[in-house]
Amino acid sequence: MPESPLYESFFQQLNTAGQQWWQQWVNAVAAPQDDALPQIFPKLLAAFPTSSPEWQASQAEYYQQQLDLWLGLIGAKPAASVITPDKGDRRFNSPEWEAPLFSWIKQNYLLTSRHLLQCVDATETDESTREKAGFFIKQYIDAMSPANFALTNPEVMKLAAETNGESLQEGMKRLLEDIGKGTITMTDESQFEVGRNLAVTAGAVIFENDLFQLLQYQPLTAQVNEVPLLIVPPCVNKYYIMDLQPENSMVRWCVEQGHTTFLISWRSIPPQMGHLQWDDYIEDGIIKAAEVVRKISRREQLNVLSFCIGGGLVATAIPVMQSRGQGDWFKSITLMTSMLDHSEPGDIKHYIDWNLIRSRETKLAAGGVVSGKELARTFSSLRANDLIWNYVVNSYLKGKTPPPFDLLYWNNDSANLALPMHTFFLRNMYLENNLAKPGSFALCGVPIDLTQVTTPTYIFAAREDHIVPWTSAYLTTRLFKGPLRFVLGASGHIAGTINHPAANKRNYWVNEALESEPQTWFDGAESRPGSWWQDWGVWLGQFAGKKVPARKTLGAAGFKPLEPAPGRYVKEKLD
Repeated sequence: MPESPLYESFFQQLNTAGQQWWQQWVNAVAAPQDDALPQIFPKLLAAFPTSSPEWQASQAEYYQQQLDLWLGLIGAKPAASVITPDKGDRRFNSPEWEAPLFSWIKQNYLLTSRHLLQCVDATETDESTREKAGFFIKQYIDAMSPANFALTNPEVMKLAAETNGESLQEGMKRLLEDIGKGTITMTDESQFEVGRNLAVTAGAVIFENDLFQLLQYQPLTAQVNEVPLLIVPPCVNKYYIMDLQPENSMVRWCVEQGHTTFLISWRSIPPQMGHLQWDDYIEDGIIKAAEVVRKISRREQLNVLSFCIGGGLVATAIPVMQSRGQGDWFKSITLMTSMLDHSEPGDIKHYIDWNLIRSRETKLAAGGVVSGKELARTFSSLRANDLIWNYVVNSYLKGKTPPPFDLLYWNNDSANLALPMHTFFLRNMYLENNLAKPGSFALCGVPIDLTQVTTPTYIFAAREDHIVPWTSAYLTTRLFKGPLRFVLGASGHIAGTINHPAANKRNYWVNEALESEPQTWFDGAESRPGSWWQDWGVWLGQFAGKKVPARKTLGAAGFKPLEPAPGRYVKEKLD
């Protein structure tokens, strides 16, 4: 590699910057206040079945494969491939990894990774301990991939030689910028702006309070459905995941189908609002928005479309509304990738334990906020190779500008939550699974019993969802007692949900019979091509009422437009 002062500058900065970035990442994804984690690994070591023939055979095979790799590298025997990456693992696709030294590095890493996970699986301990240890060992394995370090990644070294070190210098510049921001840049953020080319469906803010703005969208059809539609997005993210660009906007698609569409734009919580409870999101959020929609539309009922934690807010609002004689306000509800029964919450459970909850509950009286950046990093760590290390390699080691991608821009534009609200959510939903236990807790003074919900409900889940496992979303069919329809889409939490029919991508599964077990339901399901929105649109049509002339003006008496959509709340950037 040619000599260049750029190399010297790069490596001088690398240690300091690398330590800062790694510490940020560890703080974000390590189990906070988890006193049990340091004890897990000694416990595992003590539980290894070292005397069993199976264990000894596994060890012997591992050592033999490592020996074969080494002998092939030094030429003592013909080089051979003893292990290949799993299907879908793109870290080692480049032909540079086939050079003898780097092939050895790659295979050594893959062999050791597999062996470590096999060791965890073989331990004679309880399943919970094995699962937690396996999860954090996998996090460590992914982090220590040779693809993540300049000197052991042949693609990085080749590019550095071709650019005389400029790629490394540019990568270091990007690393230092991201350390300052406290987040990994996943896309070319200069290409997007909310209100310019994101969240551009025409409409207006027609109501606001400290917690949310209510948007109403301009009709795109001469006639509209009689029953209005209220969209409740997750409060942990900005709402415009539902209204990205016109070609993939679910909001615009709903308006095009003739729905008089309203949407809650949750506020990213500033420190002075850090006292908010889950009750406030129901009282001043869901119920207030529904009340305003009824007044503006002059209709007694509305349909509700909710997404992720927005579905949890809607579901918990219904028992409160039932107790007040408002139980018939919702003509139908739709839950998109929402988990109400948390008995099997997926890998996110490894970050949530009683030590975390107790440490937070000591701070509840003073209030505070949970950083949206922290939450986003935690979710990204569940798919670390795709959502963390891929960008580390391309941005910091190769110095490349990531391509523009609206979903990833949105992913980095997260929102803060109030500490009391979020802590209540973690305790009652994730740890105690109280939503699946009728009457186990109260909100707004009302015992919450989801088995009394009889509202017609459409439940959508995504098959590869790493945040809301589809089998857990399916368990809502055991709680709600009204007419239910469950549909499963391909792909993940976002890509599987935001799938415009015009793109003609992916597929979805339907099965009219709601079996007791998710897998039984899937085994009997029919796969259909394209977007699940088409199926949902047909289902929603039965609750939309007759066609009526579209109004030319937005809002109503007492609810005049305050500002054009998308409104200022969604544009706020808080630390």
